[in-house]
Amino acid sequence: MTTPTLRPPRRTDYPVLTRWIVDADLCIRWAGPRVPFPFATTELENLLAVDGSSSYCLDDGGADPCGFGQHWVLTPGGVHLGRLIVSPDVRGKGYGRQLCQQLMAQAVSASNARFVTLRVYRDNLAAFTLYASLGFKPVEAESTDEVYFMQADSVNPR
Repeated sequence: MTTPTLRPPRRTDYPVLTRWIVDADLCIRWAGPRVPFPFATTELENLLAVDGSSSYCLDDGGADPCGFGQHWVLTPGGVHLGRLIVSPDVRGKGYGRQLCQQLMAQAVSASNARFVTLRVYRDNLAAFTLYASLGFKPVEAESTDEVYFMQADSVNPR
């Protein structure tokens, strides 16, 4: 595997992301309630806009991106990772770890945050295990019955 790197999304990336979101359940789990399903590919960039957010694609040198994620300041001192997704074609090959590590570093660098947060569905064991291995811990007071709110120290991410 060529070490993938983050880059800003290109217009040609949004049709690729659209192909990864195959149904309404996956859409809401990935993008939240503000992104309807189905959505027009031409609207995806605007639908994903969050005030103060930065978007990135994970690029391994192929024709298409292999991952996508965003970060934005959610609370003073913290930066939030959201809308993390890896291409179905490369899942289980370490791309999720690369995406998270690089996005965490970029988010902390851009915001000088002391901690990083994210949300993950409780039944998404693969993602939960990855995030825990990167130092994220559930914050039960901010979690729901369906979703863990997780936090990691940005000073020493794994």
